[in-house]
Amino acid sequence: MNYAIRRLTGSDVDAYRATRLEALTNHPESYGTSPEAFSARSDETLVTQLTQLTYFGIITDGGDLAGIAAFAIDDGERERHRGWVMQVYVKPAWRGTGAALALLEAVAAHARAHVIQLHLMVGAHNAPAIRLYEKAGFTIYGTDPRCLYVNGRYIDEHMMVRFLDEAPGKTNENV
Repeated sequence: MNYAIRRLTGSDVDAYRATRLEALTNHPESYGTSPEAFSARSDETLVTQLTQLTYFGIITDGGDLAGIAAFAIDDGERERHRGWVMQVYVKPAWRGTGAALALLEAVAAHARAHVIQLHLMVGAHNAPAIRLYEKAGFTIYGTDPRCLYVNGRYIDEHMMVRFLDEAPGKTNENV
C-alpha cells in the first residue's frame, strides 16, 4: 500500500469531514466531540479549522484521505513550549501498514520548529493506540479519570508526552 503524508488545506474539507465523521461514529469513546455536534458544523467552520490548526493526512495513491492528525500549540504565555497532537484517526485498512507512525512523525517533524514537547490524550482502554504512541516515542505521565462521558459510561484517558529536544528513549525526570 503506497501513500504520502501531506498537510491538509481548506480544499480538503470534504475528505476531512468524511474521515472525521467516520472516526467519531465508529469510535465515539475516543473523542470529545459527538458525531451529531460535528455534523452540525458548516463547511466554512471546518475550512477555518483546517487553516487555524495544522492538519496532516495520509493520502493514498488513489488520492483518498486514509488518516488524519492535527497539531496545535498552547497559547498561554508560559505554555508556548508545548504542542498537542489531536484528532488522530487512521482508517482500518491502513492500520498496521506503518502509515499511522509516519503520520505521527510528520506531526513531530513540523512541531520541532515550534515547540519542544508534544502532548496527547488517549483512552486508557485503547491498547493499540497506546502501543502506537509508545512506538512513536510518547510516554504516559498520568491518567485523567472520568475524562469523557460517552454513551452512559466514563472514559479514563492517559496523558502522554514526547520530548522533542531529547534523544529517543530518554525521559525527563521531572515528569
